[in-house]
Amino acid sequence: MTVQERDLLRELGKKVRDLAVSDISKERKQRIIDMHNLKQVRPPVWIDEIPWHEMDIDGKLQLQCQTPEAIEMERYFRQTLYRWEYIQADMVVEDSYYITKAYEDSGFGITVKDETIATHAENHIVSHAYEDQLDEEEKVDALYLPKITAFPEKDKKHLEIASDVLDGIMPVKLRGHMIYYAPWDQIARFRGVENIYIDMISNPDLLHRIMKKFVAIYNARYDQLQEAGLLEFDLNSLHCTPSYFDKVPAEDYDGGKIRYKDVWFRGMAQMFGSASPAMQDEFNLEYLRPMMDKCAYVYYGCCEPLDKFIPYLKKVPNMRKIGVSPWADIRSSAEQMGGDYVYAHKPNPANVARDFSKETVVKEISDVIKACMDNKCVYEFTLKDISTVNHDPKNIIMWTETVKETIDKFY
Repeated sequence: MTVQERDLLRELGKKVRDLAVSDISKERKQRIIDMHNLKQVRPPVWIDEIPWHEMDIDGKLQLQCQTPEAIEMERYFRQTLYRWEYIQADMVVEDSYYITKAYEDSGFGITVKDETIATHAENHIVSHAYEDQLDEEEKVDALYLPKITAFPEKDKKHLEIASDVLDGIMPVKLRGHMIYYAPWDQIARFRGVENIYIDMISNPDLLHRIMKKFVAIYNARYDQLQEAGLLEFDLNSLHCTPSYFDKVPAEDYDGGKIRYKDVWFRGMAQMFGSASPAMQDEFNLEYLRPMMDKCAYVYYGCCEPLDKFIPYLKKVPNMRKIGVSPWADIRSSAEQMGGDYVYAHKPNPANVARDFSKETVVKEISDVIKACMDNKCVYEFTLKDISTVNHDPKNIIMWTETVKETIDKFY
C-alpha cells in the first residue's frame, strides 16, 4: 500500500467515523433494537443490493487506490459516504471497520452448469438456463459433505494492515458469518425450477432425497463454522435487513466461540412462491426446523409471497421476523402477524427501475403503514433486489425522499 493510498484511506475513514459517532446513527440502531423487541417504533427504512455500477455522481464512487486491500477499504468508505449523502434512509454507520473472517469451502461434488444472458457486463443479475444434474438418485447420492478450512493467518494479516491504516481513527475488528439457510435457492441452480415443480407431483421421493442430502450438506458446513469460531451475532444485516438486537448472544455467552443459540437463523425458499403452502411445509420448512430450533431467533422469507404460509411459520416458537414481498397480500399478512412478529416489508424494486412515479410509491408505502397500524404490527421497509435504476441514480434518491415524507405524515 502506497503512502498516497494510506493517506487517502485515513481521510475517508475520518469522515465515516464522524458519521458513526453521531447521535443519528445511535438513535437508528436503538430503534432497530426496539423493533426486534416488538416495541412500537417508527419503521426503519433499509436499502440494500444496490446496482453500484449505475450509481456514480460526480465521480464520488471512482476508486483511486490500486492495491487489493486498499481498494476494498476505499470502496467501503466511498459507498458509505455516498449512501449517507444521497440515499441515507435509516442506515446505521458502524463505529468500527470490519474484516470478514476468511475460510474455504471444499464444495460437495457438483458445480452449476448453465447458459446466461446479461444486460450489462458489470451487473451480476443475469438470466439463467440451468442444466438438470440431479435427475437421478445415484447423482444425489454421489454428493459429499463439504470441508471447511479457516484461515486465521489471513485474518491476522488483514487485521494488521487495516489497523495500521486506521490507527487513531477507528477500531478494526474481525467479524464472522451469518447462518444463511436456503437449500432450495441452491438446488434450483442444479436442476432448473420447472423440473422441481414437475417432480413435486410426479417424483416427490426424489425431491425428498435431494433435500435430505442438502440439509446434511448445510448442517455439516455450519457445524464446522461453529467449531472453527466463524459464526457471528454482531451483524449489521441479515441478507439485506437490519439485524441489531440486544437478545443475541445468549445470556450465558462467555466471549468464546459463538454457538447456534447466540445467532439469528436466516431462511427462505423463493421458488415455493408458485407452490402450495402445504408443499412448502413438506419440502422445506420441516427440513429447516431442526436448525431453526437451535438458533436464537428466526427471520424467514425473501421474494416468495408468504401471506398463505404464515400459519405454518407461526408454529416456529423462535420466529421473530417474517418477510412480506411485493407479491404478498399486505393486509392479510398484517392481520395474521399482529404485534407478534416483525413485519419485514419489501417494497417493489420495479418502482426505481425505470421512470419514477411518486404517486405509485406513496400509495404502496401508505397502504403498508395503514395495514400495520390497523393491526398493531411492528414493521420495517427494506428495498432490495435492485437490478437496475436505469442508470439514473435520481430514481432511488427520489424513492428515499418520498418514503421518508410518506412516513412523516403518520409519525
